[in-house]
Parts: sequence; C-alpha cells; structure tokens
Amino acid sequence: MRTATTFFAAIALFAAAAPCPAQAPKADPKPVVVPFKLLPSRHMLLDVTLNGKGPYKLIFDTGAPLNLVNSRVGKDAGLLKKKKAGGGFGFGLFGGVSQVEVDKLQVGDVTAVDLPAVVMDHPTVNAISSAFEDEFGKIEGIVGFPFFARYATTVDYQKQELVLKPTDYKPADYLGDLMTRLMSASEKGGKPRVVGAAGLWGFSVQPADDKEPGVLVKEVFQDGPAAAAGLKPGDRMLTLDGRWTDSVGDAYMAASLVRPGRTVAVVVKRDGKDITLKVTPTKGY
Repeated sequence: MRTATTFFAAIALFAAAAPCPAQAPKADPKPVVVPFKLLPSRHMLLDVTLNGKGPYKLIFDTGAPLNLVNSRVGKDAGLLKKKKAGGGFGFGLFGGVSQVEVDKLQVGDVTAVDLPAVVMDHPTVNAISSAFEDEFGKIEGIVGFPFFARYATTVDYQKQELVLKPTDYKPADYLGDLMTRLMSASEKGGKPRVVGAAGLWGFSVQPADDKEPGVLVKEVFQDGPAAAAGLKPGDRMLTLDGRWTDSVGDAYMAASLVRPGRTVAVVVKRDGKDITLKVTPTKGY
C-alpha cells in the first residue's frame, strides 16, 4: 500500500511541478464603425436587423431607456411571439404595449443578443416618420439603452459614424417590474403612485401563467357593471376600450382612462372564442 501511495503522490507532485502552458492574453475587442444618417431633427437614423428580418429604420437615442418598435415591425420580426409573461405597461394613452424579447439585434457588423424591447405605436416616432418619410423612408422605432449600454460608444457627427467597442457590461432589464413598482404603495404615504380608475367596474384581474395575450378575470362582483355586461371569472381579457390588457398594469391603466357612464368594448377569450362585451362603468366615490 505504501508503494502505491508513494506512486500516486509522485504523480501528483510531478503534475504540480510541471509548467502550465502559457495562456494567450484575452484579445481586446475591436471597435466597429457603423454609419448613420442625421435627420433634420438631429436624430441619428440606423438600419437595424431584428431576428434576421429587416433592415428597419430606427432612431439611435442615447436618452431612451428602452428599445422600441411599432406593431408592424413587431409582427414582421416575430417579436410578438415572444411576449414576456405579464409583460405590458400602462401607457394606455398610446394604445397597446407589449414587452418582448429580441433574440438578435444587428447594426452594421455589430450583433447583440437577448435584448428586451417593447412593441408600441409611439406617437412621437410616428410624427418624426411622417415629417421625414419622403426623404429617409419610414421610421419605425428606437434603439436605446439596452443596446448601446453594452458598448463604449463614440459619435462622430461630421462623418455621421458611430464607433461601437464591445464591453463586458450587460445592463439589467428593469422594464419588467416597472408597472409593479409604480402601482406599489410608496414608502411614505402608503398610496399607489398611479392614479386610480375614475369609474367602478366591478371586477378584478390577475396575471396569466402563460405567455398568451391577456389577463385572467379573477372575480366579478355581483350587481356590478361587469356582471351586467356578462363578464365571467376565468375569462381572458384581451382589450379594454381598444387598449391591450396584457398585464394587470395594462388593465388598470386602460380602465382609468374611461370616464364613468361611457360604454366601451371589452374583448375576452372564452372557450377558445373571442367575445365582445359592452361595459359601462358607474361613478365612483
């Protein structure tokens, strides 16, 4: 046994003493030059490929906290197939908003993967597109912080070039809990940070456990407006007054924008079929 022990110990000592092969130093990532066009509004316009589709003309905005594309691009690039569970925001004034995941975003020779984005027909982007479409083509979204924060970025306005140097930094996706934070009670006053609905609807909703559109109707209160319209627990609410309700925040915001006494359409999925109900919220207290 001593002989065997001494033999294996000798092997271990030899391995420890043997010089390790030299490791090549990690190559410094090379910067990549990406051309852009400068709009009369002084916005930078890029040709962007999403999930291998495009290119689409998007504004490069270092002040934008998110990546954003309109609903046409969202559908064309297959982004709406990868909605995040409960992923939606309460920007009800602008219509439906969905939080999605972009598998691959390419600008020039630079490719970033697994990027958060929202699909939304933003009125400001639409206005810019209308103003400059004849000269620059249709503008359909924004490239923002979740992309450019991954790079050391230099902007040369005279040459109209971006220089992007990859870094190890990957920004966190804070958008997913934005509405939860806004709707949660503040530390000081204990009141929600967003305005409540002006009317009484008589139902409550909860997030769905899957990635399909809509939220689930949790409870319908007896003798309330929703009950009178035929809403039932278990219905999957898809839209309220034409606004998407892909999260509790979406449904909350959509309801808050309807004045008491105004009848609006609520579309739900029940037993695999889309049903449109007419709901008239009553005056609150």
